Amino acid sequence: MDFETFKENLADEVKRQLDSTGKEYDVQVNTVEKMNESYEALTVKPVDANIGVNINATKCFEAYENGKPFDQIAETAADTAHRALDARPDIDMAALSDYEQMKNKLSMEVVSAERNAELLESVPHKNIEDMAIVYRFVLDSSEDGRSSILVTNKMLENYGITAEQLHNDAMEIAPEIRPAVIQGMSEVMAEMLGVEQAEMMGLVPSPDEPIFVATVPDKTQGASVLAYQDFMDQAAEKLGGDFYVLPSSIHEILLVKDDGNFDRTALENMVKEVNATQVAPEDKLTDNVYHYDSKDKVFELAEKYEVRAAEKDQEKAVKADVDKATAKEEARAETGERKSVLADLKAKKEQVASQPKKDAANKVKDKGEQSL
Repeated sequence: MDFETFKENLADEVKRQLDSTGKEYDVQVNTVEKMNESYEALTVKPVDANIGVNINATKCFEAYENGKPFDQIAETAADTAHRALDARPDIDMAALSDYEQMKNKLSMEVVSAERNAELLESVPHKNIEDMAIVYRFVLDSSEDGRSSILVTNKMLENYGITAEQLHNDAMEIAPEIRPAVIQGMSEVMAEMLGVEQAEMMGLVPSPDEPIFVATVPDKTQGASVLAYQDFMDQAAEKLGGDFYVLPSSIHEILLVKDDGNFDRTALENMVKEVNATQVAPEDKLTDNVYHYDSKDKVFELAEKYEVRAAEKDQEKAVKADVDKATAKEEARAETGERKSVLADLKAKKEQVASQPKKDAANKVKDKGEQSL
């Protein structure tokens, strides 16, 4: 069975199983464009509803090709759709069309600008180096997951607002409803493994903690903290100065002290390896490493920081050479001036030395004339 046939058969079987519950459902095959991924999906919704859920048909087909029976796949898909529809939040469509009500649910997401170039054409966004900030309305968040809606250019048009207003509102609201959480790596590991296990592994919180993890309380799309206005300075205070940013995923980032113990190239290789082996494609941010200069307050690609730092060092060296040369020239000029003054003083001294003798002779002569 090829993919096209598989999708049609899966849609029919999922609809049949859901309809057997006593409620009629609409099941359509659609292409879903999401940040970091695009896939073929079954969109399932009750016929009397406006909002449905998507079941990833591409992954279902991968399971089929790997040997999983079609009946099991269809049953799992139908059960997943049923549970998701039961758990979905009630959405007030009137509120959804009212920006003044919706803006209090604003959050941000940071994604790769390159990987999402096509989708970014249809959504308001701002670039941060090779990443992009996009905006979402968070409708519901719980242990079972989060429901959100990506803000599109069409929605802005309907709201009658500008992308700049959306961004300003998000910068004010998002840090309030989803504040940044910065923890030392040992603290995070202790939470994951348990305090005793972490202590056995030597993962004890230390004032000299070299690596920190930054995210948001629900740990969903937590890399968004990069866009928060005061985040960089908060992190710099926590780490004690400059730091590198490693994009662990779209859900969290790692902050590494720039204390001379880490090499940028080594950090980049580590990020690439982890992304290739441990991060799901839909959760990947970028393969690059970034840097925050706490003195100049500049966030940039680490490679650009190295170039800028080298240029600053060169400028300092040139300035030092100029200052040194200027000092020498001033010293020479001062020495030359002193020599000139001494020469003038010597000449005047000689002149003065000869002048009194002439006057004295004249006085003697005058006295002699008077005595005659």
